[in-house]
Order: sequence, then C-alpha cells, then structure tokens
Amino acid sequence: MHDQNQPSRQVSRRTLLAATAVATAAVTAGAAPAVAAGPYHRPDRDARLKKLIAKMSLEQKVGQLFVHWVSGNDAHNPAPRDAEENLKRTGVRTPAEIVKKFHLGGVIYFGWSNNVSNPRQLGGMTNDLQTATLSQSGSVPLLLSIDQEHGGIVTRVGLPATQLPGAMALGAGGSRSDTRTAAYIAGTELAAMGIYQNYAPVADVNVNPANPVIGVRSFGSDPNAAARLVAAQVDGYQGAGVSACAKHFPGHGDTATDSHTGLPLITHTRAEWDKLDAPPFRSAIRAGIDAIMTAHIQVPALDPSNDPATLSRPIITGILRQELGFDGVIVTDALNMEGVRTKYGDDRVPVLALKAGVDQLLFPYDLPVAWNAVVKAVQDGELTEARLDESILRILRMKEKVGLLKNPHVSLSKLDRVVGNRKHRAAADRITERTTTLLVNEDELLPLSKRRHRNLLVVGVNPVSPTATDRPATTVVSETLNALGFATTAVGYANNAAITPAAIDAAVAAAAGKNAVVVLTSNLGATSNQRTLVTRLVATGVPVVLLALRNPYDVAYTPGVAAAVSSYGWTEVEVRAAARVVAGRVEPEGKLPVPVQRADDPTKVLFPVGHGLSFDD
Repeated sequence: MHDQNQPSRQVSRRTLLAATAVATAAVTAGAAPAVAAGPYHRPDRDARLKKLIAKMSLEQKVGQLFVHWVSGNDAHNPAPRDAEENLKRTGVRTPAEIVKKFHLGGVIYFGWSNNVSNPRQLGGMTNDLQTATLSQSGSVPLLLSIDQEHGGIVTRVGLPATQLPGAMALGAGGSRSDTRTAAYIAGTELAAMGIYQNYAPVADVNVNPANPVIGVRSFGSDPNAAARLVAAQVDGYQGAGVSACAKHFPGHGDTATDSHTGLPLITHTRAEWDKLDAPPFRSAIRAGIDAIMTAHIQVPALDPSNDPATLSRPIITGILRQELGFDGVIVTDALNMEGVRTKYGDDRVPVLALKAGVDQLLFPYDLPVAWNAVVKAVQDGELTEARLDESILRILRMKEKVGLLKNPHVSLSKLDRVVGNRKHRAAADRITERTTTLLVNEDELLPLSKRRHRNLLVVGVNPVSPTATDRPATTVVSETLNALGFATTAVGYANNAAITPAAIDAAVAAAAGKNAVVVLTSNLGATSNQRTLVTRLVATGVPVVLLALRNPYDVAYTPGVAAAVSSYGWTEVEVRAAARVVAGRVEPEGKLPVPVQRADDPTKVLFPVGHGLSFDD
C-alpha cells in the first residue's frame, strides 16, 4: 500500500535487467529451502493457544483473520463525518463497535482515515479499542498494525514521532548497523503506541526505474544488498518487540503497473525470479521474520493460471510455505486494490486467499461482504474450521510473541518518554546524513562556501508531506542553510503544475545577483515543467545545485547543473541532511543503490550502482 504515484518512464524491462547485471552478478540465490530462525512450533505454547481457539465461535474465528481500517481518531466518539463513513461501510458508527461487531483480529491505522492525530492520541485509541475488544467473552486482544516504512512516501505517524530515512536512502548508506538501528528506533516508538505489527520492510528489488508503486520504497536494485538490509530491519523491528512484515511476495520490483489500479504482469523466468526477487525474502525468513505480505501480481513462471499471487496456491503454499520453509503469518496486501479484484468478486477474494494459504485478510473492499463470505464458505463446506484454526494459531503465536496476550494496553506516560525523544532524533540525523549521495560536482562547486556563495536562491517543488507534519522542503533547506551562515531566498511550488511559464520567469529573475541556486525536484521527467525550470536556471549562468528529493533518476534529465545531490525522500530529516551536505557541514557518504540510465539512451548507464562522490573527488 502507498499514498502517491510516480509517473512511469518508458524503458524496456530487458534493458533494465541488463543495466543491473553488474550489481547482481555476485548473487547466489540457491534453490534449497530456507530454514526459518527460531521455533515456530512449541508444543506447550501451542496447546495453550489451541484452548483459546477452541472457545471461539465460528464468527470469532472468522474475525481473527481480518485486519481492517476504521474511520476516526477516537474509538467511541469519532467526528460526525467519520461516524457516517463507518456507518456507510459497516453498519455501525464507532471504531469500537466495528471491532466488536466483526470480532476483528486486527486494525490498521491510516492517516487518510483520520486515525492519526499524534502519538499520544494513537496510544489512547489503541487502549480503548483493546478494552472494547476484551469486553466480549472469548475474545483475544487486537493486533494494531500500520505502514510505517519511513521516507517520503509511506509514513503514517508524523512528528513529533522520530522521522527516519526510507529504504532507498538506507540502501545508499549501505550500513547494516544503521539500517538495524533505524528499524529498532521505529519499532520502539510503535510499540510504545501499542502498534505491534509494522508492514515493513519492503523486500522488493527495484530493478525497474519505471516502477510506479515501489521506487524509493525499495533498498535498491541489487538483490544481495537488499537481502542484507532486509535482514537488518527484521532484527531491528523484532528486537524492539514489533512484528516485521516483508513485502510484497513474490516480488513487486519489476513492474510498470501499479497494483492499486491494475494487475501487473511479471515476466521473469523462474531462474530470474530466483536470482532477482527471491533473495530478500529468503533472507527475511532466515532472520526469523514474523510475517510476509503477498503481492497482487501475475507471475506466469510461478503459476501459469495467472491468478494474482495473493490468490495462488502454487505461489503461497507451494513456494512460500513448502519451498522457502516459511511457517509464520502470511498477510494479504490490501484486498481493496484493483490488482486482486480484477478476476474475482469481493465475496470470492477472501475465500480464495485462504484456500491459497494466507492467514490474515487485510482491508477488504467491503468488510461485511468479505466477512460473511468466509462464514458462508465454512458453513457450506468449502472451507473447514480446521483450516481457519491453522491460520488463527499462527496469528496467536505472533500476538503472544509481542506480549499482547499478557498486556495489550500501553502506558501513556511511557509513550511520552519514548516517542520522539532526543536520543532517537539525534540518531536519526546521524543515520540520514550518511545516506545523502553526491552525484555531480563540477569544478568542486560543493560544498558551497559562505564567502563565495553566501547569497542563495532555494527554489523548487514541495512534495506533500505523507503525514502532513513535515514543513515544505524549500523551507527546510532555506532555514538549514541560513542557520549555517548563508542568506537565502526561498520560492516553493505545490506541485509540477504550479511551475507555470510565469512562475519560471519569476524564478529566473530571482536568480539574478545570486551566488548559486539550489533547485529541488521530484519525479522530474522528459516533459516535466520542473525540467524547463532547471534548464532556464542553468541558462542564467548562475551555478545550479540540483537536489533530487525522491528519485535519483532526476539527474539524467538535468544536464548542465553544476552539482547534483539525492536525498531519496522529502521528510524533514532527509531534506535537512541534504542541505547540510550542500553546505559542507557533513561529508556525502551515500552510494547509488540503483543505476541511473541516460535520458537520451536508456540502454546506457549514466551512473552505475555504487556511484557517489566525496568532496575529495
């Protein structure tokens, strides 16, 4: 799941696979089943959990399989518009009533559903939802979950919680220790809010720059490097007491279709899948990951039926369970996505997913339809209660592991001490500063000199904050540089469309008399207004520093810039780190985790994996 799309670029898949050949040549996937770390089966524990299952009604068992969203930031008193939304979709008005009516096993928090105001509010809502759940006889605590990948695209809890670099930024840093620490900090803060399942890390290998849904959410295009960092994040999250979830199996990295809006086709051969897609998932399983999320993609080499992987028994049971040896929780990607709804109705999708071998049913399009369909499938004999019990046992093992069965409530005073504390924020700054990548530095323009480049224009796009808590990127860059002794003028645009011809003329005029220009871009393409802006600024003769806020690929479309830096995200922590690199307060240490192809000839690589300059180069 994600919130924003990036425009696709028409580059052939085979070209992209060839461009990553150097990076992937050292990968040795192997075909032997992975051995999961840590015991999934403990007879004493399982006997105890089976007693809990035996006390459940059919309706309670079905409910345990569902993880759904609720509208509003208060379990009992949501805002009127949220209450109406709940009523329209579920027949009841409050989040507390929803979890009780459907006996939900979990709830997923989102920003767009108005769940997230601040960390303390989330902790209080979690406590109230747990109390409501446990008010029913035979119930077990909820598993509260979230997509907190960090970086500029998928982050749900914003400031004052600690903001951390996203996956591709960490891939540029290349440090297992930093990657583990980032996940540990994130997990510690989520646990303090009572959120014990995080749908991270992304284990997809982004070999396709045209990928509209993964991109910087991936650690990079090298399967071996991604595998190392996925395992590090598993260690970090689960060391903090939060269940990690690797996604999106069997691998969503090589697609030009967004599974939110269509059903992507992955044409990798089985050998290519073993080499390119499988290594991070194998690594996650060896690290003892608690959960793996499916992808709504077709992979004919793995299942010639072309059913979405989420509904494919050959992929879910045959490969993930039997071949890779994973016996943790398998959770679907959101079942409201078009990729899983293109072939079957909303009443069939959850049943087919269970028959394929999944355990948790995430976010169906219509909860009453999906929930009743599973109940009916059991009553009609299409599914057995024993089959449900298998999945419920795995879910309860995970709930017990994170401590939910002992104490599902959180201390709000502890939450206040943990979330966003000074130690966490300082570590986030240090980690992020080691991810910023210097791609171009003509005539050693960077670091900018306070003596020669004191007067600066900071201009460019301000991508929407994923949590609505980060300030505009141009503001953060400007304030950071001002604090370091520069004098800046900041001009920001809400999006690419806001960069009109008149706005470009004004920016060019504002550059007159400046010692340098720092221009911020996001998803800059061949026909982008941003490209015109950069080209016109370069033509003024004033040295131009490009700061690519999202994809490092922007540099391919901006010839003539004197310097180029990639931050891989636009949260304050990432943008602040990039500004400090531009000013020379810290050395650039990041290395490209993906290749950048030439804009005029995508068969050729402009900058290879591993490229990254220092100020001494």
